Amino acid sequence: MAKAEQEEAPESPRGGRARWAVVAVAVLLIVGGVFFWMSRRGRVSTDDAQIDGHILPLSARVGGTVQEVHAQDNEYVPAGTVLVQIDPTDYKVALDRAEAELAAATSSASAARTSVPVASTTTSGQVRTAQSDVTSAGARVHMAQARVREAEAKLAKAAQDLERIDKLVAKDEVSRQEHDAAAEAAATARAERDAAVAQAREADAGVNGAQARLSEAGTGPEQVSIMRSRAREAEAKVQQAKAAVDRARLDLEHTTVKAPVSGVVSKKTVEVGQVIQPGQPLLAVVPLEDIWVTANFKENELRDLRPGQRADVRVDAYGRTYQGKVDSIAAATGAKFSLLPPENATGNFVKVVQRVPVKIVFERGQDPEHLLRPGMSVVPTVHTK
Repeated sequence: MAKAEQEEAPESPRGGRARWAVVAVAVLLIVGGVFFWMSRRGRVSTDDAQIDGHILPLSARVGGTVQEVHAQDNEYVPAGTVLVQIDPTDYKVALDRAEAELAAATSSASAARTSVPVASTTTSGQVRTAQSDVTSAGARVHMAQARVREAEAKLAKAAQDLERIDKLVAKDEVSRQEHDAAAEAAATARAERDAAVAQAREADAGVNGAQARLSEAGTGPEQVSIMRSRAREAEAKVQQAKAAVDRARLDLEHTTVKAPVSGVVSKKTVEVGQVIQPGQPLLAVVPLEDIWVTANFKENELRDLRPGQRADVRVDAYGRTYQGKVDSIAAATGAKFSLLPPENATGNFVKVVQRVPVKIVFERGQDPEHLLRPGMSVVPTVHTK
C-alpha cells in the first residue's frame, strides 16, 4: 500500500524544470541547425585557398662586375627604374669594334659593287678589241702571203735571167758586169722572198695571238659573274657586321637591369662588386596591382560553380572580407599538375576526393594600399544562388 502511494505521488518541481530545459535546448539546436542550413544554402566555401600573383624573376642577360645596386628588399619601384648596373666597359669596346668592322665591310661592299659595271664595260671593250685584232691579223696574213708570191715570182724571173746570162757569158756574148748584176738581182730576189716568208710566218703568229686574246676576252662574262658573286659576298658580310653591331648594342643595353613593371623588390641576391654570369638570378619584382585567389574546391562542390558568381574572400591576416567573383575553373585537378601525379593503375586504388583550382578575382579598388600579398591564406565563399 505504501509503494502504491509512492508511485502516485506528484513529480517534484526540480525534475520538471530539468525536463523542460532539455526540451528547450533540443528546440534551440534544431532551430539553430535549420537556420545554419538555410544560411549556408546556395554557398560554397573552402579554407584551402591562398592569394596568388605574378612573381617576375630578373636574371642577368650578360656577365660582368656589378657597379651599382639601386634597390633593396621589400622596396616599391616604378616600372623602368634602374635596379642593377653592370660594368659596361667591355661591352662599349665590343660595340666600337663591331662598328669599325661594319664600316670596313661597307667600304669593301661599295668597292665590289663599283667594280662590277667597270669590269663589264672593260670586258666588252676587250672583246671588241680582240675581234678587231683578229681581223687585222688576218688581213696582214693575206698581205704577207701576197708578198711571198710576189717575191717568189721575182726570184723565179731573176733565176731565169741569171741562167740565160750564164749561157751568154760562156759564149762571151755579154759582159762580166752584166752577169754580176744578174747574179746580184737573183740574190736580192731570194732575200726578199725569205723576208716575205718570215713576215708571213709572223703574220700567222699574230693571228694565233689575236685569237688567244679573243678567247681570253671571251671569258669576261664569267669574270663579271665572279665579281658579282664577290659583291654579293661583300653585301652578306655587311649584313653580318650589322648583326654583330646590333648584338653588341643589345649587350651594352643589357648591362642596365630595369624593372619591367611596377612592384615590390623581393629575393635580392645581388651585391655591389659581385661578378655575375649570364642567366644568374638577381632579384624578383612582385606587382601587387594584379593579384587573385586560387581556391581549391572539392570536386563534388563544383556542380553549382560558374564563372561570374559573386564571392566573399575573408583574409586571415587582417580579419577583413573582400568582394570578388569567380573568374575561371582550372582544366584539371591539382593532383594532375603536381610533380608526381598519382598513378591509379597499380591495383591499390583508394578513392580520394580531388580538389580543382578555381580562380577568383577581386573587385577593383578594394586594396588601394596594396596590403594583400601572394601566399596569404584566405577563406573564399562563393554565392552559387
